[in-house]
Formats: sequence, C-alpha cells, structure tokens
Amino acid sequence: MAAEHTSGDELARFLRARRNQTSPESAGLTRGPGVRRTPGLRREELATVAGISIDYYTRIERGKETRPSPAVVDALARALHLDDDEHHHLRELAVRAAHHAPEPPSPPSRTVRPHLKLLLETMRPSPAYILSRSMDLLAWNPGGLALYAGIADWPAKQRNLARYFFLHPTARQLFPDWDTQVRGCVARLRAEAGINPDAPDLTSLVGELLLKSTDFARLWERYDVIGRKKTEKTFHHPQVGELTLSGQSMNLEGTPGQRLGVYTAEPGSPDHDAMLLLDMTAPRPDTPQDTKAGPSRRTQS
Repeated sequence: MAAEHTSGDELARFLRARRNQTSPESAGLTRGPGVRRTPGLRREELATVAGISIDYYTRIERGKETRPSPAVVDALARALHLDDDEHHHLRELAVRAAHHAPEPPSPPSRTVRPHLKLLLETMRPSPAYILSRSMDLLAWNPGGLALYAGIADWPAKQRNLARYFFLHPTARQLFPDWDTQVRGCVARLRAEAGINPDAPDLTSLVGELLLKSTDFARLWERYDVIGRKKTEKTFHHPQVGELTLSGQSMNLEGTPGQRLGVYTAEPGSPDHDAMLLLDMTAPRPDTPQDTKAGPSRRTQS
C-alpha cells in the first residue's frame, strides 16, 4: 500500500488540518510579536496544551506513531476544540491507524432492493432518492430526480450529488446558500474517505473533483468532517419557482453504504403545491433506473 494511503497518514492529515485552523487565542495562548509562519497552532503549542511531549506529537503528525492511546486522542480533541462528531472521527482514525487490515473491505452493494424502490414511489409527491456512500444517485422517484434541476441530462452512471454541486452549471442558481451546501457535501465525503481511504468509488470521485473544481480542492484541504446541517432547504427551481422543503436523511437498515433522502412540505402550503407540481411534471423513466442508459423523457400531454 502506498504511503499516502495509509491510515496513519490519514490520522496525521486530520490533526495537521485541525491544528492549522485553531488559533492560539482559542487555545488560551497569547500570540507573540512578529509574523507567524504557521496559520494556526504550532506543533509545540498543541503538544503543550494537550499535555503530551513535543516529540511524541510530532511523530503522530508525521505518521510515524500510529498507536496513540485513547487518553492522548481525547487530550488532542480537547486542545483542538473538536465537537462530538469531529472527536468521534479522530477516534476512528486512531483505531484504524493501529489496526491495519490486510485487504480493504469489499465496496458496499450498489443494488437497490425492489421494496426500497417501491418505498420511493409511495413517498410521492415528496421528492425522495437513495444515495451511495460516495453520493451517487442509485434510485429515485420522479420528484427526487427533478428536484436537482438538470441532473437528468447526465447519463445515469454520472448522476452524483457532489459532482452536481460543483460541476453542473445549474447548481449555483438552484441553491441560494450554495456555499453552505457544498461545505456540508465535502465534509461528508472527507469523513467517509478518512474511514475508507482506499475505497475506489471515493478516490475516483475525489480525484475528479480535485482536478475540475478549485472550490472543491480548497474545501477538501480544510479537512472538515462535519457540515452545518439545515433542516430546511430553499430551492430556486427553474420549473416550479422557489420552494422551501424540510429534508431528512437516514441510513438504510440491512443495506450498508446506502442512505435515503426525502423532502416534505406542509400540506396546503405554497411549498407543497410547488412540490406537487414538480412531481406531476417530472419526466418518467422508460427504462429501469439501474440500467446503463439514463432515463429518457416522455412527451408530456
């Protein structure tokens, strides 16, 4: 396994990114005179605040020490002011660094079970879809696909929400808070890639976006692993106008790596009317969703 893909290096990358984004003041230190070459805490400052030796911390950040104790991990999390999700991610990276698996696990199945496709249909007119761990659209109901205006123009295998956010020309107009949306998107991918650094579906997508989007590359470098989740999302949709929907995402039981996403609106509200219109006017696929070709459009009567 190449050095840049080891779990120890992933732990080091995360610590380095968080250290660079932690100011001396937030760690209770006084910023001294002169220009600091380090954007955040220096290694020795973080080690001091965490109560561990500078040499030991340096070895962790350089990927040479891959078995930090739970007490050290917790001390670093406190020094870096990590929230619960970030602290959990740090613990998982430390565990993986200490226990190298001889072979990466098989990727999760991309096959969506028939009863889940039926579930999507019964959720209409609420837009709903099923995502893979790398945010590929695996299945959807009419509104679930139409909600992301223009994504149906891409072949089925290319339909990925991260790719859509950064590379589709309609995405920035669809979301008035595009910056917030993409930060959450990258954070989700960062967290998943940290736990599965050799997963080909993730590395392929990330490699593509790093090459094609400077916005993605900038956010990827920050190594945020949580996004600011908003219950409500507003869409400036070119077909049905503005609508604000409540979103919910959940992991599917018995189907590792797949998540269900669904949006709802209060019945009788203008947002519900717009959602209903979106469902009624959305193109219907002529072929199953898991075929190689993308859904074709039927002429609306």
